[in-house]
Amino acid sequence: MSENTTPTTNIDQLGEFGLIDHLTRRFKLNQPSSLKGIGDDAAVIDASGKRVLVSTDMLVEGVHFDLMYTPLRHLGYKAVVVNLSDIYAMNGTPRQITISLALSSRFTVEALDEIYEGIYHACEIYGVDLVGGDTTSSQKGLVISVTAIGEADADKIVYRSGAKAGDLICVTGDLGAAFLGLQLLEREKRLFLEDPNIQPDLGDQKYLVGRQLKPEARRDVIELLSEIDLKPTAMMDLSDGLSSDILHICRQSGVGCEIHESRVPISEDAYHQALEFNMDPITCALNGGEDYELLFTIEAEDETKIADHPSISIIGQITTKEDGTMLLTKGGNRHHLTAQGWKHF
Repeated sequence: MSENTTPTTNIDQLGEFGLIDHLTRRFKLNQPSSLKGIGDDAAVIDASGKRVLVSTDMLVEGVHFDLMYTPLRHLGYKAVVVNLSDIYAMNGTPRQITISLALSSRFTVEALDEIYEGIYHACEIYGVDLVGGDTTSSQKGLVISVTAIGEADADKIVYRSGAKAGDLICVTGDLGAAFLGLQLLEREKRLFLEDPNIQPDLGDQKYLVGRQLKPEARRDVIELLSEIDLKPTAMMDLSDGLSSDILHICRQSGVGCEIHESRVPISEDAYHQALEFNMDPITCALNGGEDYELLFTIEAEDETKIADHPSISIIGQITTKEDGTMLLTKGGNRHHLTAQGWKHF
């Protein structure tokens, strides 16, 4: 095989400000509220009388992603999307982001170009501006920190604390696919480490792998809720797993819940892959995490507004705190719902 002779550029050839100029040269300000972006001591944003929403998330190499199977473009895209998802989960609209990187000397300018290609694509798709950030060195690996800035009318913001007994519990899309995509990638990694001559075999699992490597935020659902004049009573995005996240809503709202196993949406791909891995599909859906779907509650009288929508499933109801947090199985048994999703520490 011929050696790769593509030239690479060491970061120290550009310096900090030269690197920032290089990585952000294509980013233009498109939002009217973005008054000043990169190039000064701080970004300047016009809130126009609305409430400002701010969310920050950090992705750490070896903890949140593995570069053995994560393309750098996908990593940049995902880093942005998972933060925008938090703004949508507040029933808001993201407008700006900042990006901060800590990176070791093994990363070249060309590698960072790949990351920023994904960041640029996400900004284009979701209509947000990159207005600032920071870069620094790391002794080992890569850290990406993204701050998303959004806005919402004061009376439109939805918190986790507003669920009431009698509300219906809804989720968008399907659950468990991202977790199973991760299991597939980890399997192929193990096989490759055992025998580098083995090529990854993921051709028939594009949906599951895509849900892990390149998730999407549910802007479409927030737009739908606005169109049908439906404000959820509580909402959050599904990052740590349905079981963990519904318990967050219950805890902050001071209520209980009953989730119906038969109503939890699981894609056909995820269902069959779970069985192939000798896993219970509902366990994957409840505890997998990284779906970045929306979990929200609505008043029972609003059920007709979403009853026939293909992307929204009603999976249970909010109960009193004294009733506890329960899972109603397909067999009619009731079990206490426990948080078994992603643990950050």
